Amino acid sequence: MALHAQQFFDDVLELPFHQYAVVGNALYAAPQPNAPTRLRIDFAPTIRRDEYNGLRLRVIHPDHGVLDTAILRFADYGTFERRDAARGLSAGRDGYAVIRDWHSSGPAWHGADGTGLRTAIEQYAHLWFPPPAASQPALRPAARPTSIAGVSPRTR
Repeated sequence: MALHAQQFFDDVLELPFHQYAVVGNALYAAPQPNAPTRLRIDFAPTIRRDEYNGLRLRVIHPDHGVLDTAILRFADYGTFERRDAARGLSAGRDGYAVIRDWHSSGPAWHGADGTGLRTAIEQYAHLWFPPPAASQPALRPAARPTSIAGVSPRTR
């Protein structure tokens, strides 16, 4: 498995999920405790075999299947901007902002910057898995006006 998915999710994305597992080339997360829905993140394929141009995010429910799918393209989030600039690749050129699993040595995503992707994934997860509402202290009832020097307040 030249994609080295576990290292990509752990080292490049550094996602804030407490419960997750990488199975094959996909990450499965439970961003919200005790919720039935799960988040699946895998590499989004292009029309070429073993070539990927982004990440595919899916919200999955055990009874209802896939509830939503989003594609986050590497080019849109600057994931390989530095790598491709060093290679002399620009937008629209073959090999720009993609990873290819065509070799067996080292991770295909070497040189990736996961900052933009991580932010987008966190926003997406926050939409589907909002944090529980913080409990707020109960409001105290408004104090009744008190009299000053024995004079009761006027009422209209």
